[in-house]
Amino acid sequence: MGTTEREAAPEPKYWHLRTVLVRTIDGEFSTGQVIPNERELAARFGVARATLRQALDQLELEGRLVRRRGIGTLVAAPRTAVPVSPADEGWPGTARDAAWRIVDCTTAPPSARLAEALGVPADENVHTVRRVRVTAGQVVGTEALHVPDSTVPHLPGFAAETDRGRSVLRQLQRLELSGQSRAVELGVAEAEEARLLERPPGSPVLVVTTPYATSDGRTAALAVSTYRADTCRLTFGETGLVEVDEVRTAS
Repeated sequence: MGTTEREAAPEPKYWHLRTVLVRTIDGEFSTGQVIPNERELAARFGVARATLRQALDQLELEGRLVRRRGIGTLVAAPRTAVPVSPADEGWPGTARDAAWRIVDCTTAPPSARLAEALGVPADENVHTVRRVRVTAGQVVGTEALHVPDSTVPHLPGFAAETDRGRSVLRQLQRLELSGQSRAVELGVAEAEEARLLERPPGSPVLVVTTPYATSDGRTAALAVSTYRADTCRLTFGETGLVEVDEVRTAS
């Protein structure tokens, strides 16, 4: 006979240990303090080293712990608040945008998906300005800012990628942009993003997708910003509206 109630999956041993470790760390250790080594922790909690290692890996993934070669495992600092509201950041290229540093700028025809998002023909070149965001000396985010050639039609023929990137941002700054909207979702860092963020590929990240529109509703640029989920929490400010889409699950 069937049942109308779903049976809960058994909790993995490492996850239960992770919960115990969180309480222990919060109650006995402070930020920056080195916790006992794996052998001591395994003996204290009566678990196998493999189970303990899984729990520690999970806590490092969550940004609660950080491993330092030659030192050990330390209690990580609280997540850094990163403002992402228009009032805090402004449009790309403005004075408030100084937290971003240009890495390079490439020009190429867009993928089918990017062409659709920008509303441009598949054969129109798109300039992609890649940047990193630095807070307190640490890279906390990376961004790919996609700008169609039609948005910035008077680019000088710079040889240096960073110079071309700065020119793209200056021209974008002169436009009257409006109608900004944002989407935030959880993702994982691809190889190049992981390298810039100094994290292993596959690390959890927060992805913010921001289309910038002109006054007539045409998409002028599309920014895809990726933030480290282990060290960042995004703040939208008083004017930053967050929309929650309903996710339907199969019954």
